Amino acid sequence: MKRLIIPALIVALLAGCTGRPADTTAADTIVDDYGRTVVLGHRPQRIVSASPAITELMYALNQSHRLVGRTDFCSYPAAADTITSIGGISNLNVEYILALRPDLVIAASMMPEKSVDQLEQMGVPVVCIIEKQHYKDLYGNISKLGEVLRCQADADSLITSLESQLQGTLSSNIEKRPSIYYVVGFGATGNFTAGGNTFINDIIQMAGGYNTAHDIQGWSYSLEALMQSDPDYIVVRREDSATFCHTRPYNMLSAVRQGRVIGIESGILDLQVPRNIEAIKILHNHIHGNN
Repeated sequence: MKRLIIPALIVALLAGCTGRPADTTAADTIVDDYGRTVVLGHRPQRIVSASPAITELMYALNQSHRLVGRTDFCSYPAAADTITSIGGISNLNVEYILALRPDLVIAASMMPEKSVDQLEQMGVPVVCIIEKQHYKDLYGNISKLGEVLRCQADADSLITSLESQLQGTLSSNIEKRPSIYYVVGFGATGNFTAGGNTFINDIIQMAGGYNTAHDIQGWSYSLEALMQSDPDYIVVRREDSATFCHTRPYNMLSAVRQGRVIGIESGILDLQVPRNIEAIKILHNHIHGNN
């Protein structure tokens, strides 16, 4: 059974990387999320995004005109399709990237250390902004990207807008919180969900739900625990919904038998992006009867 591997599942491959010395003329020094010191010699204008979340954030910051490359998985917004693709993420083609003549590559947690080393040896700086454990860490990522792109005012404005939207989305005085199980992976390859130390857990809570897997750390979950907990709602990527509902033993869950399976667009929940607010609204409307 195929499954989307959420970036937080990936081991922090870049932890041991060190930035290559660069020209410090009119330079900005950036410390990225792996503690690497990266020197940018000028305001980057030709940027390759090696992360769907980074691509989406660049559009949200009105900086898409600086994108010259993105991955096959950078599918939002639709306009990203017009940007040259560099292929996958974990198997990046460094030659494709170099052909675009970038002055910066921005990556998340899935970019291999080998690719980082190759790019920096060729004089291309790489900054890593990774996914974090809590929803509100999104604001920190936006601020960091604003620092890297030197558009801090735009970043501050976006954060303020998201905070305002979130306040208008949250419900108070929720007495009953239905249990929710989010399907990350299922079937022969194992069962995976979002544990209590993930930003997805925060999204479920903000939507007025109770994460069935709140007591685990990480993503691996046992089939026995799922069947025993028998959650009130199942949330699954829209493209996997039908398969999940027709696969044993998942089709024996009460939520499946009673039609309480919520098919959701993966990007609004799997990625740490502004559209997480949309996920909160969708889940809240389903579980609290406001749809």
